[in-house]
Amino acid sequence: MTPHITAKKGEIAKTVLMPGDPLRAKFIAEKFLTDVKKVNQVRNMFFFTGKYKGKEITIAGSGMGQPSIGIYSYELFKFYDVENIVRIGSAGSYIKELDLYDIVVAKEAYSDSSAFSKLVLGEENNLIKPSQELNEKILKKAKEKDIHVTLGRVHSSDVFYSIRKLEDTIKDTGAICVEMESAALFANAKATGKNAACILTISDNLVTKEETSAEERQNSFTKMMELALELAI
Repeated sequence: MTPHITAKKGEIAKTVLMPGDPLRAKFIAEKFLTDVKKVNQVRNMFFFTGKYKGKEITIAGSGMGQPSIGIYSYELFKFYDVENIVRIGSAGSYIKELDLYDIVVAKEAYSDSSAFSKLVLGEENNLIKPSQELNEKILKKAKEKDIHVTLGRVHSSDVFYSIRKLEDTIKDTGAICVEMESAALFANAKATGKNAACILTISDNLVTKEETSAEERQNSFTKMMELALELAI
């Protein structure tokens, strides 16, 4: 056990899917898994382990922001022998070509600061890459299931509300969409010699001003969920 996770050794699968919202973790577990067991609820951060098509997988909430997913992903990699963590979350599009519910696979993550690189990896770098092997597996699964995905750079923002102009943010980051967690996850994977990736569903478009509701974000991103679950097979 750790200060943040009360699951016992053996109760967490080798592959973990991490939505930010613990209620989304609950929804995925109840909708897609069999033989489900809740293995963590500290601070209401729900973790569920069950089977998808006969293979064990864990769905675990990460909370919002890099510090939160940084804690949970590090402890899962370091103390629970987890090999693969895939963030499955929502993102705001920086380009008009990405529609609501489109799926993005992170080719790399740009962080506003080099804090995680510096303090976790001992590097001064704002750009952190996921596991190439895991990304290739995701793209292969997407092709097999005929799910269209866009591969591109994502912006792991340190703040939700910013005075920086959108056009300046897009220019500075070179990203196609924004979220708040993947850079920390990728840094922890690199530091521990494990695998990490990030699959995102576009929940709003910052250029066209289209957006989804909180309920839709919790319950309707099923294509992304199904794609990520296939990684357990």
